[in-house]
Amino acid sequence: MNLPNKLTMLRVIMIPFFIVFLLVPVTPYDKWIALAIFILASLTDLLDGKIARKYNLVTNFGKFMDPLADKLLVCSALICLIELNKIPAWMVIIIIAREFIISGFRLIASDNGVVIAASYWGKFKTTFQMAAVCLLIADIEAINLLTQIILWIAVILTVVSLIDYLVKNKDVMKENK
Repeated sequence: MNLPNKLTMLRVIMIPFFIVFLLVPVTPYDKWIALAIFILASLTDLLDGKIARKYNLVTNFGKFMDPLADKLLVCSALICLIELNKIPAWMVIIIIAREFIISGFRLIASDNGVVIAASYWGKFKTTFQMAAVCLLIADIEAINLLTQIILWIAVILTVVSLIDYLVKNKDVMKENK
């Protein structure tokens, strides 16, 4: 297993630790430990892709697991934040629904031998979602307005990236005869 794939697996392994520190109060520093784990896990996402492309270490495993690891990390965080009353459930439903739709599209495309690359809208969406999660975990009253703005931008980018994805890849849904 190459380094980018190890980083991807590390991200997946970090998720349960992140969840425990976020949801199980043990010390007064739990949310800060959870935040640190989330930031480290998010950085592995940035690193694994850069290393894979720079050193030509792109693998089928990485193409499959990297986006899955991202979805698991962000969706786990968002669901935990519902439990903590930090984010409305409807926002999380929109975000998770988009991920299911895109995953379905990618599966259909894959069955037709088509690989669909991530778009810039999707990358912006992920960046804002991760930033929103960090700010929601930190829960700093002085920047509550900024947190809400970043959260709304993340939701808007989620919808925009979905629409962009569907429009650019509409031919994937056409039946082959």
